[in-house]
Amino acid sequence: MDNLKFIGIIPARYASTRFPGKPLAMMGGMTMIERVYRQALKELDEVWVATDDRRISDAVEKFGGKAVMTSVAHRSGTDRCLEAYDNIGSDADVVINIQGDEPFIDPMQIRQIKECFNQVDTQIATLVRVFEATKGYAALENPNTPKVVIGDDMRALMFSRSVIPYVRGVEREKWPEANRFYTHIGMYAYLADTLRQITRLPQSSLELSESLEQLRWLQNGYLIRVGISDCPTIGIDTPADLEAALELLNNHADYDGEN
Repeated sequence: MDNLKFIGIIPARYASTRFPGKPLAMMGGMTMIERVYRQALKELDEVWVATDDRRISDAVEKFGGKAVMTSVAHRSGTDRCLEAYDNIGSDADVVINIQGDEPFIDPMQIRQIKECFNQVDTQIATLVRVFEATKGYAALENPNTPKVVIGDDMRALMFSRSVIPYVRGVEREKWPEANRFYTHIGMYAYLADTLRQITRLPQSSLELSESLEQLRWLQNGYLIRVGISDCPTIGIDTPADLEAALELLNNHADYDGEN
């Protein structure tokens, strides 16, 4: 890992059906995107915001961050990361795709995803967390929380919106206590050459079925290494999520976003 150069890219769109302007939502005197940016800088030497809206790039440059404009036509943050990487003219070996709606991202999570590249065969890396059994089966089966099965070598075997693996002979309500489940944390890191390759792939049958782009990569034989994180984070998809995040911010002075 010490021989690799990493760059963090934070895809950020202004348009959102559920929460327009989300990256610019204020959180304790700082925009959400600034909080994400400052947290990422605690672990990375170079961080950029990749956006399709001048309001976001202007806000980033105002607080002293780096922003790069990208197309409005991208289907995913992965596609946006590649254009940003090219537009920046980066020579980084690994691109880390950081979610722009997780203002409390822990720098340790970025460190963990970087450490996945200590294995020389790693092409793509991502993170999971152990599902808390106390949350119950209803939370486990939520299709908005993808589940992951991993091998003993920490390679991802499968992602699904369904509960995997199936626990035979046990009532579904007791599954969380009967088996260890992993849920996906939506941060990715890619070797630069791999990023270029996967963005050229047509959508696969598994991806179309589950609406999970990482299944396209698995289905085409790419190796996705997994790190296990126990850091709590909050993803913000709606104004209601923002209210919960603001409550957390008010109760934890350490989430100040400062370097």
